[in-house]
Amino acid sequence: MTGDHELHTLAGPYVMDAVTLEERSSFAGHLADCAQCRDDVREMRETTARLGVAAVVRPRADLKEQVIRAAFRTSQLAPAPRRRPMRHLRSIRLPAKLALASAAAVAAAATTFGLVANNMMEQLHRTQREYHMIATVLNAHDAVMLTARITTGGTATVVMSHHEHRMVFTAHGLRPLPSSEGYELWLMGPAGDRPAGMLKLDAGGMTEPTVVSGLRQDDAIGVTVEPASGAPLPSSTVVVMIWQRG
Repeated sequence: MTGDHELHTLAGPYVMDAVTLEERSSFAGHLADCAQCRDDVREMRETTARLGVAAVVRPRADLKEQVIRAAFRTSQLAPAPRRRPMRHLRSIRLPAKLALASAAAVAAAATTFGLVANNMMEQLHRTQREYHMIATVLNAHDAVMLTARITTGGTATVVMSHHEHRMVFTAHGLRPLPSSEGYELWLMGPAGDRPAGMLKLDAGGMTEPTVVSGLRQDDAIGVTVEPASGAPLPSSTVVVMIWQRG
């Protein structure tokens, strides 16, 4: 028989449908009497839905707007003039300086558009790579989802795969920080603490899914408050620590 203490730990597996029929039945009955677990399940479902959406490979919404703006900035060819008999044509020569200036302007416009297009393609490819890595972790055969309360407010969720040596981190309910500070993610293990990137928050205190590679078997995942530019080593108290027991 599953004890009350063990039932509290089933919130994550219950949301991911990773429980047995007996565990599902026991936990469903437990939810009726446990407000804390009901809150955890609701928050984890929001996080799981966000991770699921993140795994869909599609370009960012703002790429369409960038393409339209670039199209408006690009001059279109004028209508072709009606051809006249050769005897009515007169040779027109532009002054040398004007010709050079026109050629330079055309070259600059072409270069600018080429840079914009290349930058857009790089962003698209980078986004697709990130979505692919998220999907790889979520679909890994050993994927495990862990959650923990953040001491300053909010909940952190990690989906990790030691087979893929990667994990996906997301959090919501984080309190806003001054512009000079930010939340930094860490991999913390026997070999030392390694920075894993600054978290990007939206207005509601939710982070974008962050993919971290290089996960080791004994690593824990921690978050600290650091200068906005990041720090090479943690310099403040860890506000959340997540690790896989056993």
